Amino acid sequence: MEYFKNGKMVVPTVVNGTNGYTVTKRTLDPAKSNKARMNKTTLSNGDAHHDLYNAKPKKEMLESFERPSIITAFLTYMGFYILMFLGYMSQALFPPKMTQQKNRAGYPALYNKFVTFYSLYLYRRIRDCWNYPVCSVPGAEIVLKDRITEDHGWTFKYTGGETKCLNLGSYNYLGFAENKGPCANAAIDAIQKYGVSTCASRQRYGTCDLHVELEKLTAEFLGVEDAITFGMGFATNALNLPVILSKGCLVLSDSKNHASLILGIRLSGATVKVFEHNDINDLERLLKEAVVYGQNSSSKKAHLPWKKILIIVEGVYSMEGTVVRLPEIIKLKKKYKAYLYLDEAHSIGAMGKAGRGVMDYFGCDPRDIDLLMGTFTKSFGAAGGYIAGNRDVISCIRKYSQASKFATAMSPPVAAQIITVFKILMGKDGTGEGLKRINTLARNTKYFRRRLAQIGVVVYGNEDSPVVPILVYMYSKITAMVRTLLKYKIASVGVGYPATPLMEGRIRICLSAAHTKEQLDYALDTIDKVADELGLKYSRKKRDLTPIDYDTLEV
Repeated sequence: MEYFKNGKMVVPTVVNGTNGYTVTKRTLDPAKSNKARMNKTTLSNGDAHHDLYNAKPKKEMLESFERPSIITAFLTYMGFYILMFLGYMSQALFPPKMTQQKNRAGYPALYNKFVTFYSLYLYRRIRDCWNYPVCSVPGAEIVLKDRITEDHGWTFKYTGGETKCLNLGSYNYLGFAENKGPCANAAIDAIQKYGVSTCASRQRYGTCDLHVELEKLTAEFLGVEDAITFGMGFATNALNLPVILSKGCLVLSDSKNHASLILGIRLSGATVKVFEHNDINDLERLLKEAVVYGQNSSSKKAHLPWKKILIIVEGVYSMEGTVVRLPEIIKLKKKYKAYLYLDEAHSIGAMGKAGRGVMDYFGCDPRDIDLLMGTFTKSFGAAGGYIAGNRDVISCIRKYSQASKFATAMSPPVAAQIITVFKILMGKDGTGEGLKRINTLARNTKYFRRRLAQIGVVVYGNEDSPVVPILVYMYSKITAMVRTLLKYKIASVGVGYPATPLMEGRIRICLSAAHTKEQLDYALDTIDKVADELGLKYSRKKRDLTPIDYDTLEV
């Protein structure tokens, strides 16, 4: 393969080294932060000019992971086992006719027995809390179609009504999920000029000038040499990791990595070892073992080194609200000569002074990250994903990727939407709207998280993460809170086992730059009221009840 040598990815040597951060636990030392900056790359944003990676680094990573009391843990487990017992009793004594298959004698079960049982007898009882039909754009407010069930969740009927709710569940970080404005106008113009599809893959006549412009803008925005885009975010990971990995390669994967990353690693045939979430010490332990023992688990055998070692992490973890400890990981990957793959699906646009993700948030040099991946489905209000980095590596992916060969190219109006968002964020539209949205999201995030701490609920994650998990633990309380919030016309997302560990059931809130302070205050006052009613104020931390001034918050 043209861009691989001796089984290893060819990447230019970085002369300047790291930005000099040293990290101890959660505290970052910016003493050497001005070293190894990118060459003076500037982007216009209205009348202001900003050095791409010259922002002041964050001094601390303030993250919270408060554990439940023994009583809460006992009641959570007890409640789940009672549900399981009732489910098995119902299955044994009153099996519904719709679950009984005909003419299947001798066939093996199509689905795992536990999965079938869990779906029919546990999830079915609370199915009304999920999969709501939506009939509007997922902006600061969202319109849901009203429905009822008369058979305990087996079927639903539409009533013909609609309910407008405050939207706390969509990944609309920068508020670009809009049906009017410059982005919508650009999408409409693209439909009129190109149609809704090019009807072919990128390698089979499906590329148009919008795709070329989008990839150039993506590379410019991230400060790298080249980028390639795809029509589906999930496939960006799942179908491209096998291009750079193969049997004989080692992947060190964070335990909270997304399913698309896990699938891509499995398809590649590479060996994978999982390190504890955001645990730098555990990652270094695995790196040491990989270097010392190679592909052999015992030092008694002949040493066979790994073809390459690839560390895979995410920028912001969408279920935990945590932020990757990027400066420390860059330091480790350089020390042990490993490669780094950074998934910025939830951090691109949502983190950093200029919205360029966690590398912008920490002030890191993008050349220290071998492959940058992200999606356009969150901050950009569109669809698809990208991989960016060194030109030779991106050319290799462009040539050998299954998504590039066989998947239909990104829809032109979707590409037009993303291009317009990029131009707004980079100031190429001649306004300061991009920075305004980035700052609004950062302010909303700090305000919302600090008010939740005053309320007394348990909140996970980083103080700057727009993903805000509120721990409610028990199955009954997940559904009760979702249903109660909906009565107050607030749409939220409940998450429980098996999507999370049994003891970490939660309500996951996603904040947006489109949310106003008045909307946030209404949501917070309602959460305070519901938390009192349902007994959700589990936090044992000392509360600082000093009034929070939204307008003077430092972001």
